[in-house]
Amino acid sequence: MSIVLAVALLGGVAAAIYFGRQSDGENSSQDLTEVRGVIGSEKRTLFEDPAFVGVLAKHGLKVTVDQAGSRRIAELNLDNLDFAFPSSLPSAEKIQRTRNIQKSWSPFYSPMAIATFTPVADVLQAQGLVQAQGSYRVLDVPAFVAAAERGLRWDAIPNNQAYPAGKVVSITTTHPRDSNSAAMFAAVVSYLLNGRNVVRDQAQVNKVMERVVALFLSQGYLETSSEGPWDSYLATGLNFKPLVWVYEAQYVGRQLAGGVRPDAELIYPSPTVLSKHTLVPLTDAGDRLGKLLTEDPELQRLAARHGFRTAQFADVVGEKAPATVPNSIDPPAFEIQEAMLDEIARRYK
Repeated sequence: MSIVLAVALLGGVAAAIYFGRQSDGENSSQDLTEVRGVIGSEKRTLFEDPAFVGVLAKHGLKVTVDQAGSRRIAELNLDNLDFAFPSSLPSAEKIQRTRNIQKSWSPFYSPMAIATFTPVADVLQAQGLVQAQGSYRVLDVPAFVAAAERGLRWDAIPNNQAYPAGKVVSITTTHPRDSNSAAMFAAVVSYLLNGRNVVRDQAQVNKVMERVVALFLSQGYLETSSEGPWDSYLATGLNFKPLVWVYEAQYVGRQLAGGVRPDAELIYPSPTVLSKHTLVPLTDAGDRLGKLLTEDPELQRLAARHGFRTAQFADVVGEKAPATVPNSIDPPAFEIQEAMLDEIARRYK
């Protein structure tokens, strides 16, 4: 009898463990609402973060995403998706107009910045192209553009042992055909070349186009996604390029994770432009996700851990990034931006 009771007891314990796991695991995953969308590549690590996935699961959501450049997202067939999450407001507004959607969510943003190396920043500061501003440094974009346009080469800069290459000084971007980060670079330089005014019509596009194209052509080969130059910067350092146009979130997120090189430094262009990550809900499920990303404190904190600026950014990041950034400008409207980028891409062979 005792043996029978022991076996029964063990069987009961095993059953309890099994059904408990079923309840906590398989059954709960079956209860999750799947939400499908397309995002910019710079948000990939956030959406893959197990903590981020776990918080969404607590709210009953399982989010599945594909990646595309923000320009591409605005032109994709978004049928059968629940949301589109480009990295720029103009792209989001294009989607809203095309699909007659009034609502959008902007849970976080990221200023554009320049990933470089301390010896390079020191050389540029000695030339007056970079200035210290509190605990960080800024690039004088008008002065830098002027130097690039007059053909200043790295090896012609006095006392430049950091990067004495026989190339014209330039900032490495992505390809304008595909990527939002390239659009943000074009927004800044076109603003400066248009007399510090946002380009608003085709006449102004035509006025600045030759000079904007030249700043892209001087870079050589360009990647199609912001992940490409960023990964090369991390992996090869100055063997890649001395100045790389990035989202602040890419650098700060990796810095918080302990993954930047000891000689790495982030400097801020002045002026810069803010990349406002804007989620356009295509269904009620997408709207629910947008609301959670914007209002849930845990998700906001996790976004800040990945370098995105939320209300909790300063508390999470501390001294690793400035509380405020240099003066920022607005990007052109989507159609004007597209006209400019299409022309750059047409000439970029």
